[in-house]
Amino acid sequence: MMDEKINKLSDIIINYSLKLKSNEKVLITYQDSKCTPLIKSLIKKIVDLKGIPFVKLVDMQIETLLTLLTSKERIEEIKKRQKFEVDHYDCFIIIRYTINDFEEKDIPTEIKKQIRDATKDIDHIRINERRWVLLNYPSSLDAYKAKMSNDSYINYALDVMTLDYQDLYERIRPLEDLMKKTDKVHIVGPGTDLTFSIKNMPIIPCCGESNLPDGEIYTAPIKNSVNGVITFNTLCPYMGNVYNDVKLTFKEGKIIEASCREDNEALNKIFDIDEGSRYIGECAIGLNPKITKPMGDILYDEKIIGSIHFTPGRAYKNADNGNVSSIHWDMVLIQLKEYGGGELFFDDVLVRKDGLFVLPELKHLNYDLK
Repeated sequence: MMDEKINKLSDIIINYSLKLKSNEKVLITYQDSKCTPLIKSLIKKIVDLKGIPFVKLVDMQIETLLTLLTSKERIEEIKKRQKFEVDHYDCFIIIRYTINDFEEKDIPTEIKKQIRDATKDIDHIRINERRWVLLNYPSSLDAYKAKMSNDSYINYALDVMTLDYQDLYERIRPLEDLMKKTDKVHIVGPGTDLTFSIKNMPIIPCCGESNLPDGEIYTAPIKNSVNGVITFNTLCPYMGNVYNDVKLTFKEGKIIEASCREDNEALNKIFDIDEGSRYIGECAIGLNPKITKPMGDILYDEKIIGSIHFTPGRAYKNADNGNVSSIHWDMVLIQLKEYGGGELFFDDVLVRKDGLFVLPELKHLNYDLK
């Protein structure tokens, strides 16, 4: 059974997400040998299509040490190597494996900023001009955070990642059409009263092309249109720290106040990395029916059905509001009733209440939720 699920996942990655062609070069980057079953399956499928696979192991403990001991010369070499990769490979598969959310905690923000600044143009090419897939291979830590046994979590993760994405896309299309006609968005909930405009911004359905699991629809707010306050009710992990109860206050698009339960200084250091860090580059609605609670993993949490996520930092090229930054930090607010509820309005019309769509043409996106 597990082999069948691994095979189905690798088939989605190669044939649906990447749409691999003959003679294309694929770089698979992974973080632990536990990912081997998936990597072997991917290699076989790449070769079957006459593609050319390459594999790179990035051990996060070693990577953290190298980063702590970094120098200007090493940063230049990192830049050269990453430039070679985006110039040389056609497709990228990034397989993360989490054993410690705080592995990068000891790396000073300034070092992270130096590396991000040096490589942001290359990252832009990789994200916007190459085909890529990012996923997290299920780990014991993931199972622990989800309060599940290892076996149950692995089965769950593989089921979630292999959703019928074509069916999801067909379901999303009426919401896509509505958002294309929308100007003002208003989000209301406990600790949240936020408005912004998405007028004439591109609307992008995400159905298994780049992230696994997938299931969201995103755009970006008009950069200076965001006003009000939003309080996130899920963990916000980033750059080696995990933040709880993050609250952001906006005025004319800019974060003018940021707080959390733990370390306000560390939180605000991230928002001071560059000018774009205090502006929003993405706003999205989570739509994956198999993800109904936070897992402590942003690739899952941002897809939670009944959620929205708001993203300080860099905008994507295909929904570009002009915000440029070296960060891109997805923060998730769940509006299901059991998480405090809330309302989502488009142009003063109630679209979703307590995480459930109320418009007749969108109710099919609720699946079996009541």
